[in-house]
Amino acid sequence: MAALASSFAANKFLQPINSTRSIDNNNNKTLLGNQLKDSSFFLGSAKKLYMKKPFSSQNSKSRSNGVFAVSEVVKDKKLNTDSSLSNLLITKDEGLELYEDMVLGRAFEDMCAQMYYRGKMFGFVHLYNGQEAVSTGFIRLLKKEDSVVSTYRDHVHALSKGVPARKVMSELFGKTTGCCRGQGGSMHMFSKEHNVLGGFAFIGEGIPVATGAAFTSKYRREVMKEADCDHVTMAFFGDGTCNNGQFFECLNMAALWKLPIIFVVENNLWAIGMSHLRSTSDPEIWKKGPAFGMPGVHVDGMDVLKVREVGKEAVARARRGDGPTLVECETYRFRGHSLADPDELRDPAEKNHYAARDPISALKKYMFENNLASEAELKAIDKKIDELVEEAVEFADESPHPVRSQLLENVFADPKGFGIGPDGRYRCEDPKFTEGTAHV
Repeated sequence: MAALASSFAANKFLQPINSTRSIDNNNNKTLLGNQLKDSSFFLGSAKKLYMKKPFSSQNSKSRSNGVFAVSEVVKDKKLNTDSSLSNLLITKDEGLELYEDMVLGRAFEDMCAQMYYRGKMFGFVHLYNGQEAVSTGFIRLLKKEDSVVSTYRDHVHALSKGVPARKVMSELFGKTTGCCRGQGGSMHMFSKEHNVLGGFAFIGEGIPVATGAAFTSKYRREVMKEADCDHVTMAFFGDGTCNNGQFFECLNMAALWKLPIIFVVENNLWAIGMSHLRSTSDPEIWKKGPAFGMPGVHVDGMDVLKVREVGKEAVARARRGDGPTLVECETYRFRGHSLADPDELRDPAEKNHYAARDPISALKKYMFENNLASEAELKAIDKKIDELVEEAVEFADESPHPVRSQLLENVFADPKGFGIGPDGRYRCEDPKFTEGTAHV
């Protein structure tokens, strides 16, 4: 782990993940493939990336503006240790926790699809299938006091942070028992208790909120002298957001003030129906970190163990006051942009390539190969999660709808619209309120 820690030093950045592409392009139909002359493991990788074989044991060559190659550290750690359990990337308990959280996210989203098509949910619903390694790898490292800011694809982030599945499902059903009393819906999960500061429907608008939360932590520690306030914030957003002005402004502010924040880019290669390569002049998002004086990291977002290794160091940096980190997790969503999207723009070969790299299957394989779990143990978790999600649906379905008068609550400071007097009462309740005015 010494190599892992030192690689995040402010002036020391190593190479991006290097790999070899395995997708079949004989039919020459893959959209992203046609844009790349050099083969690469990730379809979202740019021509400018200097690639090697995946998980190569050779040391990465460093460039002044490079990025830490997470795959190299994971590989080196495995090569330089024996096969004892103490030297694995995770313990048995940690592996079971990661597996359960990822299975919960997948099963929950699959159930959401069923309920949406049955008319139990309304509006746009954006599912997280395929990206579970990012949420689990990062959020399960946090304390309850730490904050998470999400996007419109926020269900699984809330679940990973500890919001009960029944509360998230009820919110999706628009019921009073939801985490926002039914007023937030799919794109606006919020929980004060769990410090989930919201899902945000418009891209980029959550990043300033996350930056403000990180500033709060620093202010409390350094100005209010709360020595135990080492809280960190994670801001999640997609590749399409990284061309947005708020992203750059907040990177600058966070680096300038050394805020305890981790900017997590969930690069699933598509901004709705726009390929990342077609919309971004330099697709290597991690480079924007060093440009602002913070570490930039590129990691395989389909591998929860690699994501977790990066997350551990980024969180540690933030807690000890060393400032922000930008992490680009290259991942893939297994469904369309939303449940209203027929998903006809992405090439089937591309989708099949990433389906074969399912992050849950990869973790299961790792645990079996290293004798961390048995088939029976994982099946027991699967059964537990299925029952949990079924119960969440029953709870949500039986919960009451909000009363009509709730429509204006949490919208205006004075829902009656006439102001609040010095005594704290509504002015319109004062008998003299209409004195001298015309009555209609």
